[in-house]
Amino acid sequence: MKTAYDIADLEQAVEVLRHGGVILYPTDTVWGIGCDATNRDAVARVYKIKEREDSKSMLVLVDSVAQLEEYAAMPQAAREWRESGCADGRPTTVIYPAAHGLAENLLAEDGSIGIRVSGEAFSQSLCRRLGKPIVSTSANISGQPTAHNYRQISEAIRDRVDYTCRYRQDDERETTPSRIVKIEVNGKVTVLRA
Repeated sequence: MKTAYDIADLEQAVEVLRHGGVILYPTDTVWGIGCDATNRDAVARVYKIKEREDSKSMLVLVDSVAQLEEYAAMPQAAREWRESGCADGRPTTVIYPAAHGLAENLLAEDGSIGIRVSGEAFSQSLCRRLGKPIVSTSANISGQPTAHNYRQISEAIRDRVDYTCRYRQDDERETTPSRIVKIEVNGKVTVLRA
């Protein structure tokens, strides 16, 4: 298994994202289908690739808390939970009550959005070099089992994207999706997936 990524692979993926393309890439959890989270047309393509209703929101990755705060409304409860609830280092997607600057078709009907600060170097670098959040939805057709490593991704998905990152394709570990926590405007915190 590779432990360091190839800069050329990273740069090619970023170039595809900048031009509105869709990529397959490894994250701090499962492999993801991704695009520029501010590009409405690219987001629409991801829904089409997954054969998923666009009424179901998708999450995004950011490279840091600073980038997160550029795009999500951060009630005090969210700040407090990030400081205490994320202390175990486990990948955690937080659903924030509102967002700004993201493609409208990415948001849930109530305007909320799931965002995760990636703890994995490659996906962090993708967000940093693009300078924007990246959509991260599991690399499978909607309703099909989640692919826990690259080899489990179906040909149907592989054939529909514009670029597949080479990094971690040989990693056969069984990865798991992130914990999901929802923070309401009133500060209530609900764990949706432990």
